[in-house]
Amino acid sequence: MLRTSGLQFSYDGHTRLSFPDIDCKSGEHWLLLGHSGSGKTTLLHLLGGLLRPRSGTIEVANTDMSALSPARLDRFRGRNIGIVFQTAHFVRALTVEENLKLAQQLAGLEPDSSRIEELLEHLNLGHKLHAKPERLSIGEQQRAAIARAIVNRPDIILADEPTSALDEQNCYRVIQLLESQARAVGATLLVVTHDQRLKERFPNQIALS
Repeated sequence: MLRTSGLQFSYDGHTRLSFPDIDCKSGEHWLLLGHSGSGKTTLLHLLGGLLRPRSGTIEVANTDMSALSPARLDRFRGRNIGIVFQTAHFVRALTVEENLKLAQQLAGLEPDSSRIEELLEHLNLGHKLHAKPERLSIGEQQRAAIARAIVNRPDIILADEPTSALDEQNCYRVIQLLESQARAVGATLLVVTHDQRLKERFPNQIALS
């Protein structure tokens, strides 16, 4: 479950970005559309707990994130929110397996090798378990990023422009992968994009002006 109310943010203390209220039920798939400069990425960072709102509330899994201390927020994010960024941001010195274990440890969880191996096999990345990120193709890096986002079975998955640089075939392949993995862990999926090709695929939509 993901719910917001009266959400506002300001980078300079004066100019305010105001966002529509959101109410995404558990397991639903949503598309958040907006043109460049509309605040899509800012909103995603707010929903992911990477930025603090100037005003308003953000609830994930019936928890008001604005009421959490920074340390508790970091732990909560790691366990309950999976984020797929435009750029993967792996720790380059670590293998794929070690990057996923790090995601578990940062959430305060014990590393679970069997969970990681099962997940990577499902995403056709089992043979890359001990590979460094730079040894992966762009498509493999994207799948590894999805694996990292869902390794802790989050309540919500946020995907930032996952298809903007892809041709039509790969665009729908990535969206199908996100949808199937969200269903596998019972997560709410919110895809943040300006990619108009996805409009017909998602009946649930939020538009930023």
